[in-house]
Amino acid sequence: VARRLSLSKHPECQSMAGGKAIEHLARAGDRQRHTFRVPMQHYRNCDFSFSGLQNLVNKVIIQQEKEEGVQEGELLSCAKDIAAAAQHAVAAHIVKRTHRAMLFCIKHNIVSPKNATLVVSGGVASNQYIRKGLQIVADANGFAFLCPPPRLCTDNGVMIAWNGIERLRAELGVLNCTDGIRYEAT
Repeated sequence: VARRLSLSKHPECQSMAGGKAIEHLARAGDRQRHTFRVPMQHYRNCDFSFSGLQNLVNKVIIQQEKEEGVQEGELLSCAKDIAAAAQHAVAAHIVKRTHRAMLFCIKHNIVSPKNATLVVSGGVASNQYIRKGLQIVADANGFAFLCPPPRLCTDNGVMIAWNGIERLRAELGVLNCTDGIRYEAT
């Protein structure tokens, strides 16, 4: 969506990655100006898919380009509103699918209710709007919510190290066999 909206040309977003630019512009946008249907609402599983949403957003962008007389690659006056509506639809999809997965895990005793935890990491975890939605659904279902600080959510090395720390704290171990591995202090 950020690429299609040409947000790298937007004066407020030139140095930002796409997701960060969407989040930034969405704060000042009106998400109700454009409404995007949440994907896969009629599927009763925990799968995610954003392709249908991407097509819907693209159609709105094409329509707005025609209405504004703007060529593809030029900035739209309503970029903030499209960013807000797209971010909301993505967040709603992620939250609904995660909620479904949590209910499935509870129903089938996959997680213990007394120490159920939702861990969110990766680039999506740096988005405060999505993070807030996931925090709400975790709280509503009695799950602890663990999420690294946003500044650490875009570095895969940090996320892998954090996962290792959490596994060590839980005494799950990180490796099945440590033979032949040298440990050195840095």
